[in-house]
Amino acid sequence: MPYEFKLPDLGEGLTEGEIARWLVGEGDDVAEDQPLVEIATDKTTVEIPSPAAGKVAQILVGAGEVVPVGTLLVVIGDGATARAAPQATPAVRKLAKDLGVDLAALRGTGPGGRITDDDVRRAAPRAGEGRREKVRGVRRQIVEHLTRAHREVPAVTYVEECDFEHVDLSLLLPVVLQAVAATLPAFPELNARLDGDEIVYLDRYDFGVAVQTDEGLLVPVVRAVDTRSLEELRGEVDRLAEGARAGTLAPEELRGSTFTVTSAGKLGGLMVTPLVNYPEVAILGVHRVAPRPVVREGEIVVRRMGNVSVTFDHRVVDGARAAEFTLGVISRIEA
Repeated sequence: MPYEFKLPDLGEGLTEGEIARWLVGEGDDVAEDQPLVEIATDKTTVEIPSPAAGKVAQILVGAGEVVPVGTLLVVIGDGATARAAPQATPAVRKLAKDLGVDLAALRGTGPGGRITDDDVRRAAPRAGEGRREKVRGVRRQIVEHLTRAHREVPAVTYVEECDFEHVDLSLLLPVVLQAVAATLPAFPELNARLDGDEIVYLDRYDFGVAVQTDEGLLVPVVRAVDTRSLEELRGEVDRLAEGARAGTLAPEELRGSTFTVTSAGKLGGLMVTPLVNYPEVAILGVHRVAPRPVVREGEIVVRRMGNVSVTFDHRVVDGARAAEFTLGVISRIEA
């Protein structure tokens, strides 16, 4: 009997996944537990083993497609036939024929999976300048995540100068993480999330740290920042950054942050406005740190200065509280 393999529930409340790469092809023989397909979800990639041995009869979802949990992905077994005729009205079928679109390759978004006019038009070849490339993998998730953050979060950014003269720059990020963890208990609304008509105040301090990789921006999570020494924080930040760039982090290492810190080092610019890492309600940015002329006790002196920003969800956090929090973090960095 053919074995029909559907996209499994990967946990953590995930409802869909992207087919990153098939590790087999139609007609291949596979053994039970042999790597079958890679699923991209929640900014990481999970390898799924084959649940059965046999010949790959049909692959029903192509690489790059995003499908919900429970979607039939592949049929394993000789003589299998699982492709159903696409559901579409005669008008939609005519439109697909006119535009040169293969209905069998589409996933309908209408009721019951029916293919709509919009589905066909989106799949139609488009003329124009330049090279087109489908948004996939980490970049697709960045697009979805930041679109949602921009659409749903009324964000405001507060900026202040910080004197980093006495900070060892090799420990800059750990120093900032420690300062944030020490300041947040007095500002619980910044270590929270909005859930419907309730604000959930979190009692853990697990901070996302933005890391630029070849695939895009990833945000691995440093757990229990409030309990760690500077050296422990440096070791963990270095480990997570290395794993993010190598693509070896486990899915759980990219989930569950309560607050995010971002620092682009020399590329940070004088000031940028980071987007809130939804569903969090605030993100702290450390911008370029460099020698600048400043006034100290009536004299112009050169100090190592940088701007610190906090972007926050104004539905949850009031401006005055965000400013007080930022100044509290800065006072600890400068101490």
